[in-house]
Amino acid sequence: MDRLTSMEAFVVAAEAGSYASAALRLGMSAQMVAKHVAALEQRLGARLLNRTTRRQSLTQLGSAYYERCKHILGEAQAADSLAQIMNDMPRGKLKVSAPVTFGSYSLMPLVTDFLRQYPQVEIDLHLTDRLVDLVEEGFEVAFRIGPLSTSSLTARPLAPYRLVTCAAPAYLAARGVPQKPADLHEHECLGYAYWSRPADQQWQFIQGDTVHKVQVSSRLQVNESRALMSAALDGFGIVLGPEDFLRPALCSGELVRVLVDYQAPSRPMHLLYTANRQRTAKLRRFIEAVMERFAVS
Repeated sequence: MDRLTSMEAFVVAAEAGSYASAALRLGMSAQMVAKHVAALEQRLGARLLNRTTRRQSLTQLGSAYYERCKHILGEAQAADSLAQIMNDMPRGKLKVSAPVTFGSYSLMPLVTDFLRQYPQVEIDLHLTDRLVDLVEEGFEVAFRIGPLSTSSLTARPLAPYRLVTCAAPAYLAARGVPQKPADLHEHECLGYAYWSRPADQQWQFIQGDTVHKVQVSSRLQVNESRALMSAALDGFGIVLGPEDFLRPALCSGELVRVLVDYQAPSRPMHLLYTANRQRTAKLRRFIEAVMERFAVS
């Protein structure tokens, strides 16, 4: 058996906690994962994993061998990347993470344009509002909306993620049109529930140099933008959401902007990638495309 493949199977099995979980990540059968690990153990003459019917754990040797295997696999990937950099022809699979709504509506046109331009590239796009770990989960690049925490990643600023406030004409006819942010106290405000925290109970607006903060009532909180917009289209309340996502409904008149004299908050957005490896041609070209499409004005 190929030793690098066996090392990869062992590392993934150790991280995943079972052969079955490792098999899903590697795209092979659990039996084949077991054969790769057994081949390493036979070569070393010692067990790497202690296995029972309920759990598995690394042996003392297995723990040390795991760290060395991760290093070797990383160096092998860097060597492959160097060859690709010298070739300078974007090719291979690029693993990308992006927030769900942004990825679905703002990013997708860039992705399809990029794939048309570089036919030898594949993009594995994972849409999640969870803050992924690029190194541990194997992502080469990720989009992040909101404030950044300190990290060793390279962070390139992108154009802020603009939000707008709107509602269905039927709702406004029944409940009235808010003239100032404080009027939202008397309205149903539809809240987006984030993966790590509940919906914002305080909405913020800017007019000139003045910041207006208002406590809103969100009896309906949803963690998916399309469902939230459906409630707004049904005339249930006022929604604060991404401008790109809501633009078609605004253009058709199904939703109407409110508080147009006030600027809704924009959230900072960054493109993140690791700084400690040579960047492949596919990653370099993708970063260039992103920086051009979502340039800070």
